[in-house]
Amino acid sequence: MDSTEGKEFVARFLNLLETNKNGVSEKTLQSVSDSVSTKIRAECTNKLLAGGKIELLKKGGQLIYKLKNEDQRLETDEETVIYNIIEEAGNIGIWMRDIRLKSKIPQIQLSKLCKSMESKKLIKSVKSIAANKKKVYMLYNVQPDDSVTGGTWYSNNDFESEFVEILNSQCFKYLLRKAEIARSYSSPIERKKSSFVSSYEVLDYINETGISRVTLSKKDIEAILETLVFDGKVERTVSNDSSSSDTSDKMYRAINRTTTTTSLMRMPCGVCPVAKDCHLDGVISPIKCIYFNDFFEI
Repeated sequence: MDSTEGKEFVARFLNLLETNKNGVSEKTLQSVSDSVSTKIRAECTNKLLAGGKIELLKKGGQLIYKLKNEDQRLETDEETVIYNIIEEAGNIGIWMRDIRLKSKIPQIQLSKLCKSMESKKLIKSVKSIAANKKKVYMLYNVQPDDSVTGGTWYSNNDFESEFVEILNSQCFKYLLRKAEIARSYSSPIERKKSSFVSSYEVLDYINETGISRVTLSKKDIEAILETLVFDGKVERTVSNDSSSSDTSDKMYRAINRTTTTTSLMRMPCGVCPVAKDCHLDGVISPIKCIYFNDFFEI
């Protein structure tokens, strides 16, 4: 970047971005810098990104370079260090304590720098469901991972138990209706086969009802259906239809409940984003679970 070739490339690159406020693609950049070696172009582009002068976005399946607004640029070496540390954390985020340990910046100064960077929309703080009073930091345009926010089933760190119960009830009613229709078949094999419904079908039904304020995914619906399986209300199997585009589609059907079980919906394990880590000898044990005391008396 200190070479004449590098300086000329940077000048042309920034000028190109100034005249194209919506950004330019990698293809466009290459077309105006054919005379510059790939190595020089890469080094200069990386330094501009690291210095906070430009940003790299993904639009319509292609990478776009865009000039950052003056108030969004990194102004000091300390801001650059903080930005790079937070960038490495990705969509999981990083605690203030860990930023301090990695950056070696004193707490008071670090707090001021982070507030300044938040006001410039370079970074943002996100409440984590793992600790209600603590926040993690991530880049402003990064979508937090479900393990941080709780995903669909959480709002402002609170488990939406009423919303989950409504979905639970509606999914079960739909499966009951399908099972009732299946009883009209004379063949027992056909009755059983017709009573099974794919999670995609259940998702389409829920979307049609309009009861959800958020866009649900197949994974979300399967989380709800799994709670019904746990409760003994629903049976699950896997589709072996070779004509299906996804031969591993999960299929569900309502069954007669013969035993009384403790509803999984009393606590959010069925839709908990970190349920896979929860076991007695693992990262989280039930007795230490941050939700345990809210649902059971101990």
